[in-house]
Amino acid sequence: MTSILVTGGTGTLGTLVSARLRRDGHEVRVLSRHAHPYAVDLRDGTGLDAAVEGVDAIVHCATSPRGGDDRSAALLVEAARRAGVRHLVHISIVGVDRVPLGYYRVKRETERLIEQSDASGGPGWTVLRTTQFHELVLSLLSGASRLPVLPLPSGVRVQPVDAGEVADRLAELALGPPAGRVADMGGPQIRPLTDLARGYLRATGRHRRIVPVRLAGKAYAGFRAGGHLTPERAVGRVTFEEFLARRKA
Repeated sequence: MTSILVTGGTGTLGTLVSARLRRDGHEVRVLSRHAHPYAVDLRDGTGLDAAVEGVDAIVHCATSPRGGDDRSAALLVEAARRAGVRHLVHISIVGVDRVPLGYYRVKRETERLIEQSDASGGPGWTVLRTTQFHELVLSLLSGASRLPVLPLPSGVRVQPVDAGEVADRLAELALGPPAGRVADMGGPQIRPLTDLARGYLRATGRHRRIVPVRLAGKAYAGFRAGGHLTPERAVGRVTFEEFLARRKA
């Protein structure tokens, strides 16, 4: 039996990773701001040493779109070094080095911190980049559909992947040796966002006119250019429509 700490363990991905590991008989410590006995706020690291003490590996799923992931990773790496943790697995995003979005820049800096950890006596590391989860696309479309029309950025394609499949991969990586930067993981289909919006409207019985909107800025240009896609690694199996049908059922 392996002891594994899952940060962000009450979130969409962390919950699934924890369940996979427990199903296979491993001890799991769930770390989040409100998950006792390991209620830790990674923004300041209070209580982090106790949470990592004695674990074999850490799966780092915690993230905040509001920023601070790089500082949280630095605190986590230092705590793991002090505790002698052997392996740190980190989930990142396809395109963090290609799309000039603020959140992506912080994620890339987080990767660098983790990649440098073993040089200073920290844990060995594994980094997995994936495309956006189905849940993120659903959240975007659900929010936009509250309006009388459905405005979407024009010319943007997406490659959503199933969070459960990503959780399986992370659990597998956590139980193996440090592997460095592993192959990216993308969803099975690359499709225009407007096409997925039509599928969402059909599945929910809503009627909205889809209005493509051309935006400004380098980040939007990066998304239009497909910097967030990985066509050569379309290894996921669950499509967006299958995801929607499963949620409805």
